[in-house]
Amino acid sequence: MTSRRLPPPWTVEQIPGGFKVVDANGQSLAYVYARETPEQASIAKVLTFDEARRIAVNVAKLPELLGSKMSGREVSVRALRQSK
Repeated sequence: MTSRRLPPPWTVEQIPGGFKVVDANGQSLAYVYARETPEQASIAKVLTFDEARRIAVNVAKLPELLGSKMSGREVSVRALRQSK
């Protein structure tokens, strides 16, 4: 299997309706969707913007958190799968 590289730093960008996590090459890695108010989020059974932002920020921290377990500066998909 070919290892796909997802170089840090991973950053969070706000998009309409939520946030996305992007790697250093500009590749979108994750989307986290939300609603403006807790009432709207509750009705739709989705996250609020604050909850979505916190999740996106924590996803963006994965390279740092896995850094001590990995050699080199890049996080591979294989390493992410093994950490589950």
